[in-house]
Amino acid sequence: MKILVINGPNLNLLGIREPGIYGAGTYEELCQMIREKAAQLGVSVSLYQSNHEGDIVTRIQQALGREDAIVINPAAYTHTSIAILDALKAVRLPAAEVHISDVTQREPFRQLSYAGMACEAHYIGLGFEGYLRAMEYMAEKYKK
Repeated sequence: MKILVINGPNLNLLGIREPGIYGAGTYEELCQMIREKAAQLGVSVSLYQSNHEGDIVTRIQQALGREDAIVINPAAYTHTSIAILDALKAVRLPAAEVHISDVTQREPFRQLSYAGMACEAHYIGLGFEGYLRAMEYMAEKYKK
């Protein structure tokens, strides 16, 4: 099984960016945790981060025929990007939405998740653990 993990804008600045909200862990530490979890689950993982909406859409499209599932934290694009929603719907791969912080307890504009509309599982406010749980979910449900 191949899982694509996508991270949106500013997540490359984890550890620097608002540690009171996102924690002190760095993006590199997150990536290492994801790789270790993939090895434990016996799945392959591809990691992708971009600050550009169109690049994220392109990478989702490229997953078609290459990956079996998507774990996505669209970050700020969660609340604005119909293009990412449409890409997820177009490729029709199983997808799980992850947010490090609990967006349901934050600003009102963060209450709407376009990308989440195309995701069958949601891991919100669990910190880095949300990614690991999303990967476990995909592996348990879809591993061949």
